[in-house]
Amino acid sequence: MMHCFSAEVRKQKQTNREIEKQLLLDRKNQRRKLKILLVGIEESGKSTIMKQMCITCGTHHSTEEDKRSYIKFVYRNIFMSMHSMICAMDTLKIQYRHRRNEREYAILVQSVDYKTVTTFESQYVEAIKSLWNDPGIKECYDRRREYQLTDSTKYFLENIDRIVAPDYLPTEQDIVRVRIPTTELIEYSFDLENVILQFVDVGRQMSEYRKWIHCFENVTSIMFVAALSDYDKVLGESDTENAMDKSKALFRTIITNTWFTNSSVILFLNKKDLLEEKIMHSHLVDYFPEFDGLKRDAQAAREFILKMYVDLNPDSEKIIYSHFDCAIDGEHTRFVFNAIKDTILQSSLKQYKLN
Repeated sequence: MMHCFSAEVRKQKQTNREIEKQLLLDRKNQRRKLKILLVGIEESGKSTIMKQMCITCGTHHSTEEDKRSYIKFVYRNIFMSMHSMICAMDTLKIQYRHRRNEREYAILVQSVDYKTVTTFESQYVEAIKSLWNDPGIKECYDRRREYQLTDSTKYFLENIDRIVAPDYLPTEQDIVRVRIPTTELIEYSFDLENVILQFVDVGRQMSEYRKWIHCFENVTSIMFVAALSDYDKVLGESDTENAMDKSKALFRTIITNTWFTNSSVILFLNKKDLLEEKIMHSHLVDYFPEFDGLKRDAQAAREFILKMYVDLNPDSEKIIYSHFDCAIDGEHTRFVFNAIKDTILQSSLKQYKLN
């Protein structure tokens, strides 16, 4: 009986030691952890940036099973894009050039609930390919600033033959480009030996920020993502509100909030590739009359947009660290990520000295 009791005591002591060891490790990790709040309006590219950072740190899509999990989302993106364009055809009063597309294929595609798509049957492949080749749909695509359409629409539709193949496995670029709506808070952690960077994306909860913003009082940094190409874009939920105006309003709300007085601010101006493409035919001055640069000058447009955001900062002593980026370009995003790491670490050191 005594022997059994001693064995039980030893087992309990061992369990206690393991718990204490884990608690010590947790406390150590907590001290190493720097929290960064990731903010931006819908379609600014936050998730794309995080996927690229995960790839850079080797923490994403490493196995074939991981990659297969994205197949249904790629399919859904294609159906969602085509749904958006079919609806816009009616709203913008654009005519289909081929009757079968209007009378049969458009109706067939719209009968599908794209949010539940998991397969891509041949009848839908034929319909979507025919629709995409219709000059009316192409005209509708060219007018995409007038309605909500994902930036990767053309990429996926032009790769549809590869995507519908029986042995399809998403590439790294497919995974980076696919849009998966963020409906709840998501955390991304990167262990960099001496420190853990924890990015928190609040997703669509951003619209109710007053309910949770106090929970991030001690964040090291705010990383605000804005799309440079949003200057001529209307919001999905509105036919008139400019997307960049909404982004600027949110930026001002964040940087002037008292909860973030001691947090550094990183302004991530994304989608410079789309800006360079769009600025050739959609002039910035038509949407922001105060722009006095040359038309079709992407660099002047970038600098003007940056100044609009920076000028919203009322605190002359608070530095806004800015970066221009194209999140689908992994090499450039890796370069920017390293610069962001330095900014965050320097900010953390500064806060430590102040405390």
